[in-house]
Amino acid sequence: MTTPPAKRTAIIAGNWKMNYGPQQAASFVGEILPALSEALQSQDSVLCILCPPAISLAAVHAILNIPDASATPYIELGAQNMYFEEKGAYTGEISPLMVRELCTTVILGHSERRMYFGESDELVNKKTLSALNHQLRPIVCIGENLQQYEAGETDHVLSAQLRGSLAHLTIEQAREVVIAYEPIWAIGTGNAATAEIAGKVIHHIRQEYQSMYGAEAASAVRILYGGSVTSNNIAEFMAHPDIDGALVGGASLKPDFVDIVRHTVKSIAQ
Repeated sequence: MTTPPAKRTAIIAGNWKMNYGPQQAASFVGEILPALSEALQSQDSVLCILCPPAISLAAVHAILNIPDASATPYIELGAQNMYFEEKGAYTGEISPLMVRELCTTVILGHSERRMYFGESDELVNKKTLSALNHQLRPIVCIGENLQQYEAGETDHVLSAQLRGSLAHLTIEQAREVVIAYEPIWAIGTGNAATAEIAGKVIHHIRQEYQSMYGAEAASAVRILYGGSVTSNNIAEFMAHPDIDGALVGGASLKPDFVDIVRHTVKSIAQ
């Protein structure tokens, strides 16, 4: 089941990964904020989420001048990761309570977390449930690697990741989750999937989600594309009825990010 993207508020999220400490982050946001705000004015169809490293969240929060991180309707702050426990002896981790003081959103299960830090579907699921229970919007990432893609295993791999990472949700929680399809072979390579390929895969994800949580949740859930997204290709992705925005990596570290947001707003308005 598919509904037009205009019925689901689109999300353009910038994942800065391990870039920009507090000073650089504040400087960059100060640089793009006027144009970003202008691009998002007088519209309610696109939500922009900035996701700096944890150490830079407070600095960006201050520049955005958001007394309450949930108060601004068009631009929000997100974390790149969190642990599922509220507190304890977990050196180096940040808890959902800490994240919630500054952010509305948290990215979970990114392929780099899965590859480099051994995160399993089970762990991502625990984090997802914890985020939802602490009023945080999880952006849960799934994606296949090049070998799996070339072997024609994409649907099988994504179905397994989806069922493992998004198990045990209530129907209401299933509506609130955001899913990001990020083919690992496209991340940071400059080789984005075509809109046709991405749309077909995301349609499969939506169908699989329907089998898990029903048609209403599948129609409501927002599914983003991520992987070498730029201002030159975002309109093609947004033209597909199943694609509800993008999780942007490298381009989110440049002024081009504003153009991605601007083109998204324009695409939806057409």
